[in-house]
Amino acid sequence: MKEAAELRDPTEHYHAQPLEDNLFEWHFSVRGPPDSDFDGGVYHGRIVLPPEYPMKPPSIILLTPNGRFEVGKKICLSISGHHPETWQPSWSIRTALIAIIGFMPTKGEGAIGSLDYTPEERKALAKKSQDFCCEACGCSMRSALLALTPNSNPSAEDHKAKELAQQINFKAEAPPATGIDGPQPPAAPIPGRPLSPRQRRAQQRSQQGQRDGRDPASRPVFGPTPRQPRDESRAGSVALIVVLTLALAALIFRRIYLAHEYKFDYELTMASRSGTRAEAVPDTDFLRSLFVSR
Repeated sequence: MKEAAELRDPTEHYHAQPLEDNLFEWHFSVRGPPDSDFDGGVYHGRIVLPPEYPMKPPSIILLTPNGRFEVGKKICLSISGHHPETWQPSWSIRTALIAIIGFMPTKGEGAIGSLDYTPEERKALAKKSQDFCCEACGCSMRSALLALTPNSNPSAEDHKAKELAQQINFKAEAPPATGIDGPQPPAAPIPGRPLSPRQRRAQQRSQQGQRDGRDPASRPVFGPTPRQPRDESRAGSVALIVVLTLALAALIFRRIYLAHEYKFDYELTMASRSGTRAEAVPDTDFLRSLFVSR
């Protein structure tokens, strides 16, 4: 793969390579951002690519305890498999790594796979992260990345990936709920439960409202569409069925009437013909009496 060749050599801030026996599973290491609770830490994780990659997003899983993301659980980013609707094929694994580094100092706010440890706990975990060694790929955090130097300059690929990473949003699980009395406070996230379709739609509306520069709760909420046109169409269908039924009944009645009228005319004609024949036949008894008298 082209990305595997581009990321073959580790940098001072990140490194990622696929497993030898599975090109769809990558292992990565990222350095904690400086001047933060994660400064001095090196964190390891997995990136699982779908067969449709890069048309579909990967899943990102942290393996090193860090106090920001849950260990062994898929984290929820616009660039991750939790939100395929926001994925862009122009994003890459390098973009995902830079996005993870950029989001580590941010607040979790109830997002899937997020944690809100205290600064002291995160700093302690940052020191312990140097001792982590991955059993699957054999990578040690002490030698996973290049040592930091004061004169290190990011590459052109890093600049491009950083620009793309700025477009990524960390997805929170708390959707705004609306009731009769107006907007309700967000529901508390339930650990281990995925987002429902309603929560996903609420998050999309929230993001759209943020892009428009206004509070999504202030946007008008449209109720269900009136069902009057549907009722009118149903009434029209019933009326059409009634008209067709009456027309069919009238047609059947007319056929029966014509059949009886034809039978009556036929019997009348036959009766008139039989009467004419009776008048035309001579009276044989009268003729016989005349012959005998003579």
